[in-house]
Amino acid sequence: MPELAEVDAYRRLAAQALGRRVAEVVAPDAWYLRGGLDAGTLADALVGRRFVDARRVGKLLLLDTDKDGPVLGLRFGMTGRLLVDGTAGVGTLLYSSDADLESWDRFGVRFADGGDLRVRDPRRLGGVELAPAEDRLGPDALTITAEHLIAALGHSQAPLKARMLDQSRMAGVGNLAADEILWRAGLDPGRPAGTLSPAEVARLHEHLVGTLADLIAQGGSHMGDLQSERRPGGTCPQDGAPLVRRTVGGRTTYSCPRHQR
Repeated sequence: MPELAEVDAYRRLAAQALGRRVAEVVAPDAWYLRGGLDAGTLADALVGRRFVDARRVGKLLLLDTDKDGPVLGLRFGMTGRLLVDGTAGVGTLLYSSDADLESWDRFGVRFADGGDLRVRDPRRLGGVELAPAEDRLGPDALTITAEHLIAALGHSQAPLKARMLDQSRMAGVGNLAADEILWRAGLDPGRPAGTLSPAEVARLHEHLVGTLADLIAQGGSHMGDLQSERRPGGTCPQDGAPLVRRTVGGRTTYSCPRHQR
């Protein structure tokens, strides 16, 4: 599933689309266009323009256009992949098919030089927006400061993992990354977020930023040390204890009852 690490790979791939004039917008799936957007409006906004920057905030990819044009926002849901000139940003998405079926292409632009940029999404859970509301997202999890993390956790009695998955408070952490971060930090996902001590918040911040950087370098959110044991009957790679499987924040969660407190 595309989490921060995958969307960061898409951002790097999107750099290959910069500076190329958009000749055509291909939007065959009206469901994929969000915020009242339609194919004609999207074409009017993009055709003749060039993308000049590729940015990421959390799991949202942002493509800035020239001539003070609108920002194109791409969300990838659970199964969306970005392709530029036929090359995918990531080779494998966990819980998704990697089949190269053009029938799964939900949105694309063709460039005047003959190349293209496409979003391929089997389950249609992503979406395309113009001028997405970036201010609705919290600080990016990869660069969040300790002070912003304290504010994101607050004094909440909500489970720690649920607070970390709240994109309005901290943008970019997905289910797999959250389990990996909390496992490395030795913190229980179900613990009330507001009960962490200053030392525990500092430890969480260290592992939050460090884990996300590791997952980016290793090629995806499914490349964590815990991942192979995130299954029924799995054991903790650190101390061998049987992992606990439960639902936290509405998401399937694995944690070690021995060292995560």
